[in-house]
Amino acid sequence: MKNRQLWIGATTGVAVLVLAGVLALARTGFTAPAQAQTHAEATSTTSRTITVVGEGKVRIKPDIAQATIGVEVIKPTVKEASKGARDTMEAVLKALKEQGVDEKDIQTSGFSVWAERPYGPEGPSEEILYHVSNQVAVTIRDLDTVETVLGATIEAGANSIYGVTFSLADPGQVESEARKKAVDDARAKAQELATLNGVKLGDVVSVSEVVGSRGGYYAAGFPRAVAVEMGGGGGGPIAPGELELTMQLEIVYAAQ
Repeated sequence: MKNRQLWIGATTGVAVLVLAGVLALARTGFTAPAQAQTHAEATSTTSRTITVVGEGKVRIKPDIAQATIGVEVIKPTVKEASKGARDTMEAVLKALKEQGVDEKDIQTSGFSVWAERPYGPEGPSEEILYHVSNQVAVTIRDLDTVETVLGATIEAGANSIYGVTFSLADPGQVESEARKKAVDDARAKAQELATLNGVKLGDVVSVSEVVGSRGGYYAAGFPRAVAVEMGGGGGGPIAPGELELTMQLEIVYAAQ
């Protein structure tokens, strides 16, 4: 009889605990969704934004030119090819210095040696020719002398000029001007979008340069490449022209 009473008492206690838990869940069940909904509404309200990409363009004249000047010599032996390339490159370097190009603006950019077995009517020849190639990257700071400098290197024996690129020695000020225009352009776009959607334009939330697609770039693929004609022992006419710098900024504004 005592065991039965204890069992009934334990069962009654469990029932009380279960009932208390149900009541607790019932109370919290009505309040939690309301709190979550209120939080979601607040988050939705505070996270409304307008994102635009502003673009700023500035046209400028370049003040430096860069060129890759090369010498390639083909001889039956590596020794002959190497000596020929070395002697010719020394003459090219001397011509550059005589034209006023500073030594710090001349830097070796490539050197290679490879063998070639010429093909004839009956297949590969037994003869082996060796190529030795040497290139230097040159910065010319006086644009009025570009054609003269290149012509002098050709006369000295250079037989490959990959091109001429025009740029700015210090683009910082121009980039700042382009960024300012990009900011103004972005705000005008964002204001238009805000008006069209019946909201007020708020403060700036974030700003970042568009770098994935070259947010700061020069028209015609800066540095601008200009081919140099090699015919007649001299270079063709060189025209620096103008560059157009474009800066792009992604700006996020709060919408109120």
